[in-house]
Amino acid sequence: MSSFATCRCDIFCTVIDNFGDIGVCWRLARQIVREHGMSVRLWVDNLQAFARICPSVDDRCAIQNVDGVDICCWQGDFSAVIPGNIVIEAFGCQLPDHYVENMARLDSPPAWINLEYLSAEAWVSGCHALPSPHPRLPLTKYFFFPGFDEATGGLLREKRLTEARRLFLASEDLQTSFWHRIGAMPPPADALKISLFAYENEALPSVLSALADSPIPTCCLAPLSRTQAGIESFLGQSIAVGDSIRRGGLEIRILPFVTQDDYDRLLWACDLNFVRGEDSFVRAQWAARPMIWHIYPQSEEAHRVKLDAFLERYLADMPGNSARIVQNLTGAWNDFQECTPALMTAVLQQLPEFRLQAENWEKNLSKQEDLCASLVRFCKSKL
Repeated sequence: MSSFATCRCDIFCTVIDNFGDIGVCWRLARQIVREHGMSVRLWVDNLQAFARICPSVDDRCAIQNVDGVDICCWQGDFSAVIPGNIVIEAFGCQLPDHYVENMARLDSPPAWINLEYLSAEAWVSGCHALPSPHPRLPLTKYFFFPGFDEATGGLLREKRLTEARRLFLASEDLQTSFWHRIGAMPPPADALKISLFAYENEALPSVLSALADSPIPTCCLAPLSRTQAGIESFLGQSIAVGDSIRRGGLEIRILPFVTQDDYDRLLWACDLNFVRGEDSFVRAQWAARPMIWHIYPQSEEAHRVKLDAFLERYLADMPGNSARIVQNLTGAWNDFQECTPALMTAVLQQLPEFRLQAENWEKNLSKQEDLCASLVRFCKSKL
């Protein structure tokens, strides 16, 4: 092939019950276009969910172009679809049979990637980039694992992300414009700013109660999502986008669902971020701010193994007492256990130490090759 930039990339994504899958795929698709000059088709089976994180997407339009990416509704017969030179099936989604057969008919087989879920477990590095020959067709699929060390595929990170964060935090005008754009006034300058994005969690009312009782004035910024029931349980009233409700020293602001770029800015602007799943979890690490992760619950407590593996890495260089406090809150949050005022007070007291750890973690992660560049380099070697 004369130029790698002439390659076409197909990304397939099924939206299960959250926004993490499409969030990762949308970031990856845009980065491939912007930083590597390839054309990308993103096949998505749920455009309505997609439109929640990207309002420019028209959920009634089967084929459209947004931010340079061709977005296609994943439906119907694929017998006439010519596959791309690079084919990425995200998170084990099953490619259409006709499409796979068309892959085998190409003069040169495509680089076929199964982009896996992120995990900090030790076994990941041994499975990264392993081949899986098709049982019937002359095709080979490769398992590509994101991860936290150079033996994996790394994490999604745009080239200018760190600089964008630095400019945002240095500019009051950019910050004020951001708050107004999402329909909110800037939080009080003396308030602790906490973002809240999580799954349903029985521990949430106790966390909010502990913050309300804290002597530290706190502004909780919560995009309206699956935390709604927990917030309403704590408040004893219904909530809607635009609401600002105070209980004790805690002000809760209900935000709209925002674009990915504005969600990044929300993470940058806050002192502590509660995040969930995979996409917001990774972006919180690039924000270099303290975070509490709500991992996606799995059967037989499989998610706790993944959570513990991450915490072991994430807190390794943090002083023992501080690390235990963060681990205790993360454990209570993921086990749906009550968060006591004493635990929340301890966490808030440790925020300076926690922030230093988060900054060092981000700095070390930034030394690794990002996932998109790693993926493109790997695909080059297979074409």
